[in-house]
Amino acid sequence: MNTLTVRPATELDELLTAVRGAVARDADWRETASYVGEALREHLPSPGLLPADLFGGERGTYRSRRLHVEPDGSFSMVAIVWQPGALTRVHDHVTWCVFGVLAGVEHEDLYTLSEDGTTLIEAGHNPNTTGEVSAFAPPGDIHRVRNVGDETAVSLHIYGTDLNRIGSSARRFYDLPIQS
Repeated sequence: MNTLTVRPATELDELLTAVRGAVARDADWRETASYVGEALREHLPSPGLLPADLFGGERGTYRSRRLHVEPDGSFSMVAIVWQPGALTRVHDHVTWCVFGVLAGVEHEDLYTLSEDGTTLIEAGHNPNTTGEVSAFAPPGDIHRVRNVGDETAVSLHIYGTDLNRIGSSARRFYDLPIQS
């Protein structure tokens, strides 16, 4: 009798397979973000898949690590560990983005750009808690991410581009006055 030993799929392997299927639907950016968001909801991994050294850091800092870049450049996965007080600059992205919170709370401040392009206008605030997934695509993806809590937060981000090639998912940073 022949027996075949199959290595059990890891959390990341299952997620990669699901994201490949979502991206292969060859939809526009908003639809692709939605499909990838569904895949991430179904296969949201635990923070235990991340290396222990990623969890270090001082208050007010965050660390990121590329977990995967698809060989054809169609998407990249990045884990981010947010220490209490960590804060990004206000930015937008070069492509669609999906993120899921693996632990803690990732607070997102949303903005729109004034018609004359000289001011950011507050458009909302989202406290994304453990287990939540969010998906968006440009235009209309101007935001800032921060950890306002006392606990470390962990998130997994999937971007529709090859981060090895372009280096960052941020298209622009906004250093403009903010209007409430």
